[in-house]
Amino acid sequence: MRPLAEYNKDNHRIRERLYTLDLRGQKLTIGPNPWIAGILNVTPDSFSDGGKFFEPERAVDRALQMVEQGARIVDIGGESSRPGSKEVPEGEELARVIPVIKKLRPLTAALISIDTRKSGVARAALEEGADLVNDISALRHDPEMAGVVARAGVPVILMHMLGTPETMQLNPQYHDLLSEIRDFFLERIKKAEEEGIAADRIIIDPGIGFGKNLQHNLTLLNRLDYFLDLGKPILVGPSRKSFIGLILEEPVERRLEGTLAAAVLTWLRGAAIIRVHDVLEAKRALLVAQSIVKEERVVD
Repeated sequence: MRPLAEYNKDNHRIRERLYTLDLRGQKLTIGPNPWIAGILNVTPDSFSDGGKFFEPERAVDRALQMVEQGARIVDIGGESSRPGSKEVPEGEELARVIPVIKKLRPLTAALISIDTRKSGVARAALEEGADLVNDISALRHDPEMAGVVARAGVPVILMHMLGTPETMQLNPQYHDLLSEIRDFFLERIKKAEEEGIAADRIIIDPGIGFGKNLQHNLTLLNRLDYFLDLGKPILVGPSRKSFIGLILEEPVERRLEGTLAAAVLTWLRGAAIIRVHDVLEAKRALLVAQSIVKEERVVD
């Protein structure tokens, strides 16, 4: 049997990693405790909470509530990326997110992330005080996006997605899931750096549910440590996703327990940022997990 001390050392190396994130010259540290990114969909049609926070006042109230509950980042999106969704015109997306950012920015020191594929939306959001860009296309959708991020001096989240939201779940296929996604990240990181985005402004996201079937998602969550040698903070967004619904045979509004299980496991596997709808519950679950694993240090 493998000695417990040896097992614990391997796990500590994963969980106690520290990352430096540069935000307009300010050096932030991610780790060893995970950051939580609270999801704020300012849309009428997102798969989980579409329409709930469509009005700016309600959206701002929800954002402040998530910050109070422990969110380090509020991730604001004005375009649904659920499977089968179609692209929203830029003007409409701007009309959804900019009023929220304007109202929210003076009220909190938490980081504000703009979840968009469009450089025009990113530029306007950053001008209103957003702190980072979450691009599900990993800078592929809009050729101007990398320049906008680089000039603003802010971090970017590069997510893996097979296809587009409209096509991504039409029988996704991989020859070697892990190596293909790792190669994707290597290429996208190189491209981002060539476009002027500093190495310490890049976060990666394996894209749970974006061009993946049930087994793909389970493999990615279980082997998240496969991507640690890329040296980038890993963000994972398992919240209320369809793979949880398939396992539990439950609709989207009854997937909390599955989300929390995935959140804790992905932290154990090396995730630095967990993106969820249910901030308070995730914060509590992760706090208990952190308290338990601290006991391992006794045997080192």
